[in-house]
Amino acid sequence: MTQQARAVETRAAIIRAAADVFGAAGYGGASMADICAAAGLTKGAVYFHFESKEALALAIIAAQHERAIALGDELLHSDQPGLHVLMRLTFELGKQVRDDAVSRAGIRLTMESSSLSAPVVTPYEDWMAACELLLRRAILDGDVRPDVDVAAAAHFISPAFTGVQVVSGVLTERADLTQRVVEMWSFVLPGLVPQGWDQLRTLPQEMADIWG
Repeated sequence: MTQQARAVETRAAIIRAAADVFGAAGYGGASMADICAAAGLTKGAVYFHFESKEALALAIIAAQHERAIALGDELLHSDQPGLHVLMRLTFELGKQVRDDAVSRAGIRLTMESSSLSAPVVTPYEDWMAACELLLRRAILDGDVRPDVDVAAAAHFISPAFTGVQVVSGVLTERADLTQRVVEMWSFVLPGLVPQGWDQLRTLPQEMADIWG
């Protein structure tokens, strides 16, 4: 293995170890000593890659956002109906957060970013923009009413999903997250879709069964 490849592997290992520590203790409760111990590395080795705890936290936030964006880009450029893509994103992002330690830590650190030198807003802005784009596509598809205020809907749906997964994390360590997302959509869909939309009652659970 080349020196560069070892450096990349070490950096990735530090991020994974730090994700476990941040995910369990939060930003304020984590220390670089805890992270070094979890990674099995000296402080010098960790500080060679990350100059501070904040730099490491920001790297985890970036890694989580990259994973989520990669999933989003794949679906945004598919030919699936916009409303289906939006709903599928919430189920697949929920699964990602439930099953991946870096994703869980990144979400927690983003929410705790008031402890950092500057709040992290890009992930929220990106997902609200994607939500708005998909709602506009859904209007063209005929799945969302043309009178829906898509900006307001996007500013509700994205934070609603964030709240659902956070509360699920607190109460059940996200074991019930899929069902909570089903319930979220069961309440949200009637405010979006045309009267008589034939998938209103069944689609959330169908998507959960496939992607949750």
